[in-house]
Amino acid sequence: MFLVGLTGGISSGKSTVSSMLRELGCPIIDADVVARKVVEPHTPAYSRIVYHFGPEILLENGEIDRQKLGQLIFTSEEKRKLLNSITHPEIHKAMLKEILYYFLRGYRYVVLDVPLLFETRRLTQFLNHTVVVYCDPATQLSRLMQRDGLTQEQAEQRVAAQMPLNEKRGLANHVIENSGSREDTHRQVLRLHTKLEDSMDFLLVRVIAIAATAGLSGILLYAAKILLS
Repeated sequence: MFLVGLTGGISSGKSTVSSMLRELGCPIIDADVVARKVVEPHTPAYSRIVYHFGPEILLENGEIDRQKLGQLIFTSEEKRKLLNSITHPEIHKAMLKEILYYFLRGYRYVVLDVPLLFETRRLTQFLNHTVVVYCDPATQLSRLMQRDGLTQEQAEQRVAAQMPLNEKRGLANHVIENSGSREDTHRQVLRLHTKLEDSMDFLLVRVIAIAATAGLSGILLYAAKILLS
């Protein structure tokens, strides 16, 4: 099994492409979903966040008020780094568990849906393929304004706060052009899925895993012989 990173920009259509891949039977690990799970009440990350940021960031039901916490870290680089130091290790640990689950089930590849894939670069070294969902700037602004009820100025500010899609496009192995119709996007996703399914990358990963397992078994057997002799 090998790993595929999927990313995009605000209103570029990443969620649409992720849903299409899921419908084709591809296992998807959504970093945003994982991030919400690791800060649920009674988790280690939740306790550390409340300790450092105070109970005022909690909703009445005890859950973290993501909007209030987001406002706090938006205005403070120090607080943002602190929050990341709490959540990122837990997110990566949870994602690794899901990856191992799919590996044991024999999937050829797993898609990691990560909005800040190229911004953080923490996962890129483990990926065999990276995919960017791209749309032209005018389409991106129009979709964002319509979706969130924003003015053009507000939409431009949100887009400007992210890494430009053109820059992400240059970093990716594959690009899904999502400026046109849904049907056109779906055709591109089908071609990508076929290409990934036909890839032999998973064989190398399995050979390495088997070799590592065999090597470990040999070491344990050798150690047992010494202890019993």
